Amino acid sequence: MRAIRQEVLGGPEVLELAEVERPEPGPTEVLVRVRAAGVNPTDWKHRAMKIFLPDPPFTLGWDVSGVVEKTGFGVTIHKPGDEVFGMLRYPHGVGSHAEYVVAPSRTFVRKPAGIDHVQAGALPLAALTAWQALVDTAGLREGQRVLVHAAAGGVGHLAVQIAKARGAHVLGTASGPKQGFLREIGVDEPIDYRSVDFAEAARDVDVVLDTIGGDYGPRSLRAMRRGGTLVTVAGRAQPEDIARQAAEHGVRFETLLVEPDFHAMSRIAELAASGRLRAEIDTVLPLADAAKAHERGETGRVSGKIVLTV
Repeated sequence: MRAIRQEVLGGPEVLELAEVERPEPGPTEVLVRVRAAGVNPTDWKHRAMKIFLPDPPFTLGWDVSGVVEKTGFGVTIHKPGDEVFGMLRYPHGVGSHAEYVVAPSRTFVRKPAGIDHVQAGALPLAALTAWQALVDTAGLREGQRVLVHAAAGGVGHLAVQIAKARGAHVLGTASGPKQGFLREIGVDEPIDYRSVDFAEAARDVDVVLDTIGGDYGPRSLRAMRRGGTLVTVAGRAQPEDIARQAAEHGVRFETLLVEPDFHAMSRIAELAASGRLRAEIDTVLPLADAAKAHERGETGRVSGKIVLTV
């Protein structure tokens, strides 16, 4: 099968289309023929530096939308021919930027008939991150105020829609040119972080989703109510100084690393099927142009998701 491989860490030029052996499903696993796979910031970060993965060679990619080709012993929920989507186990289940992937069967749920593979391939990692941060970790409830940083980004714009589906009042930061997009996806109070201090513009926030890192966490505390929750998805470990500052403000601070989750993927599929959750597609490229996808992602000017088609 064809796959995007890299032999060394480095820039987009290290990504090459190569022929590799097709995997075979073991017990409780399925082989999926990939139709589309999202490209996320974690892809170009892992391409360039050693983070969670062992040294190359490897194939990147965690998002998958495709068709079940073969099932291993004991699989009951999927059959050959089923259209499915999901996220490979993060971080070590990587490898979706290829023609086929193998993963545990409950990695995947049925793709809604009303969305195509490009849309489905854009959703899993970013939508699961948003769901696990807002719903599982922060317990977001109807009527609460949630502040989403980088609300036009891959995780951010899906987090906005998930929050609105749960009846929250949403504030979102983005640059001036993206303010219209924020309103289109449901942000109640768009904040242009370049022209105002978001910590002054936002008030009485119950939940903050920090997708940026740096000083965004500490600054967000000034906008939060006591008893609120600040969740960051921007770092590997929980910074002790932010945790201390959060405690002083009466705020719970959590660092999240996304996990596969059959239940959450099922809920994401329901929202997508109903039209309440939709990925904004910034760029679609064929698998062979993975390097161009990484180059586009690293500009920092992406609204929504980049997707590779297979």
